Order: sequence, then C-alpha cells, then structure tokens
Amino acid sequence: MTSNPTIFHGAIAEGAEYGEQLREVLRTEPDPKEAFLALARRDIQAACDLLEPVYYRERAIADGWVSLEVDPRLAHDTDATIEEATRLHDLIDRPNLFVKIPGTEAGLPAIEECTARGIPINVTLLFSLQRHRAAAEAYIRGLRRRHEAGHELRGVASVASYFVSRVDTEADRRLDALDGHDDVKGELKGTLAIANAKLAYQSYKELFSGPGWDELAAAGGTAQRCLWASTSVKDPAYRDVRYVEQLIGPQTVSTMPPDTVDAFLDHGHVANTLENELDAAHRTFDRFAGVGIDYDDLTATLEREGVDKFAASFEKLLDEVRHQSEQLAGA
Repeated sequence: MTSNPTIFHGAIAEGAEYGEQLREVLRTEPDPKEAFLALARRDIQAACDLLEPVYYRERAIADGWVSLEVDPRLAHDTDATIEEATRLHDLIDRPNLFVKIPGTEAGLPAIEECTARGIPINVTLLFSLQRHRAAAEAYIRGLRRRHEAGHELRGVASVASYFVSRVDTEADRRLDALDGHDDVKGELKGTLAIANAKLAYQSYKELFSGPGWDELAAAGGTAQRCLWASTSVKDPAYRDVRYVEQLIGPQTVSTMPPDTVDAFLDHGHVANTLENELDAAHRTFDRFAGVGIDYDDLTATLEREGVDKFAASFEKLLDEVRHQSEQLAGA
C-alpha cells in the first residue's frame, strides 16, 4: 500500500472521516506539518499492522509493505532527506514501513545511507533507465556497507517505483509537436513507456545476480524489486489496463488506483508478458532517437515536473491543515 500528500489532502478536505482526529491533533500541535504527521502516523501504523501477517508470511519475497514519503520539498537536499527518512522510520516504528525517497541526484546518496542504516526504502519518481540503475546501485552499496559493518540484512528491503504512463503522456506530446515524420508518429505513440519498463526489468535482472550479489543474498539481502507506478491510462484511446497487462513478470509489483483495479478484475488478462518482444523495445528507443526526440531530456523533464507536483501537493495539504486550524481557532 502507498500514501502520498494528494491522497491525504483529498481525504482531509473532501470527507468528514478525519475531522475529529484532526481537531484533536490541532489542539496540541499548531505546526501544520507536525499536525499532518501526527495524523498520518495513526493511519500508516494501522495499515502496517493490518498487513503485518502478510509481511511475516511472505518474508521470502518481502510483501506486506506500506509506504510513507519524505517531504518532497527536500528532494534536492541529501542531508535533510536522510534526517527526515530516519525520523519517519522511527516515528512509525513498524518493520514493514517503506520510506519513500525520490530518485533524484540528491536522493541517490540518501538511499545508500538510509539502506546502510537499515531503513527500507521505496525509491519513487523514477523515469529513466539510467536513474533506475543508479538507484539500484545505491541500494546495493548501502547493503554492502551494512554487511561489512556486521549488521543484519534480513528485513532491509527496497522497491524501485518506475512511473509508467507519464512517460507515454510526455512522449506522445512531443510526437504531436514534431514537424514531419507523419508516417511513423502513429506507430510510435503509446510505445515508449512499456519499452522503458521492460528494459528496466532487464537491468534489475542483471544487477541482482552474479557473485557480488549472491554474497549479499546469502547474508539475507533482498533484491530491489521493480514497482510499476502510474499505471492508470491517461489517454482514453488506449486500453485501460495496458500498463498492467503488458508488465506482468516475476518478483515485480504493480500498483493500481481503484478504477484500474476494477477494470483489470473485469477484463484484464494475466500472462507473463514482461520479457516479450525485448528486441522491439530496443528498436523503440532507436526509432524515437531517429525522429529527434531526446530521451534524456524527456525523462529529466518528467523528474523535474514530478518533484514540483509532489511539492505542490504537499503545500496544498499543509494549507488545508492550516485552514482547518484557523476554523478550529475561530469556533
């Protein structure tokens, strides 16, 4: 299960479920961020407790996790991210908590350090193959440091949250803006995101195998699994479960919003599809380069916009808490 500021904002602003809890917290905690964390702590702990039997039953593949993200306004501050991640880990105090750290350049050393400290990490906002690989390498370095220091590796897990549909949204927008190449635009639209995820999975298989990894695995280390995020379809012209159906494979996680879950239960097809047509995935990258679309610029734009959107959502959440606090003060 995952949480983010947008989800919490909707629950607090649009429903009555949190009214009494929030009023209770605000009576003793005037700071909006601290009030939010006090509220979130109850939910996240309850979710962790609910999934705890799954966590212990499925320990071999490390399921049953709940994610809580570091303040996204810290995405470009390594030291502040490490401090906040450590604080959240201690605040929730549950073995099956993932702390979400964005896979920015500043986030990479934070991922390594937090892993070395024994904090399970969900690396979020991954869009590019290069950044995904760097996040996996940071996790491995953290595990190695922890192992060499004589600490337990079992229970220190990680997932790499690879955002899928947003890649097609941006790629399709750039295709539409191209002059010429009308003969291939239609063929390329809606193809980059799935190709991107398929090749990320190949990188995962490469990094988490071989003698170096086998030593860590023997000591209790678990591979950083690929997690497919942003699986809802943004373009209504596409099949509504395409980002689920085409990315099914061993030791992966697919996160879906409720509408996508319902759609997949209704008409989704289950098959091992993740390693189908890998040659075609490589050709897709070549074809995008051939029409002049810069993959590195595209994914850098998505990362930058993703951090900005997360930070804006967090500010909006804090504004709602301030609003409720002011209402309470005036009551």
